[in-house]
Amino acid sequence: MLNYNSPILDSKNYSGLKISVIEPIIKINLRGKNRDFITKIGKELSIIPPTEANTSSGNENLNILWLSPDEWLIYSNNKIDFKNNNSLEDKLFNEISKVKLGAVTNVTDHWIMINLKGEKVFELLSGGCPYNFNDFKNLKGSVTQTLVNHIDVIIHNKDINDLNLFVRRSFSEHLWSWINDGSRFI
Repeated sequence: MLNYNSPILDSKNYSGLKISVIEPIIKINLRGKNRDFITKIGKELSIIPPTEANTSSGNENLNILWLSPDEWLIYSNNKIDFKNNNSLEDKLFNEISKVKLGAVTNVTDHWIMINLKGEKVFELLSGGCPYNFNDFKNLKGSVTQTLVNHIDVIIHNKDINDLNLFVRRSFSEHLWSWINDGSRFI
C-alpha cells in the first residue's frame, strides 16, 4: 500500500447538507465466482456477500458492496491505523487468493470516500447525475455505479439521506470542488 495522502482534508456544512472525507479506511476489491468463494468470504468476515444486483451487506465493522456478478468492494466503517493493521487483507489473501478461489486486491489508495448527509443530498446529486434516485433513496443498503459531473463513482446508500460516495483519487479534488459549488446553491 502507498503512503496515504488525501488531496481533500476538510469537511463542509451547508444548509441541509454536510460533506466530509472519511479516511483512512481500508477498501478491498474481491473477485470470484464459485460457491466456495462466497462461503469462504462469509466465514472469514461473518458477512455474506450480496448476490443480488446493486445491494450491500454489512455489520458494525465492514460493508460489502455488490459491483458485478463476480466483483465486490469491502470497506471498513472505522478509521484504521495501516502501519499496525493489515490483518483483514492478509487473512482474505491467504484464504482466497493463495488457494485460487478468487482475487483479493487492496484498493485503499485507489478510492476516496466522501460522505454526504442531509435532506438535500439527492437534490445535489440530481443536478449533475443522469441516475434516477427515486427508488434508490428509499432503499437502505442500495448501491449504484454512475456518473456525477462526468466522473465515475460508486454510491452506497447507508441510511436515509446518508450516502458514501467512492471516487477515484485522481478525480477526487475535481468532484469535491463540484460538490462544494453545487452545495452553495441548493
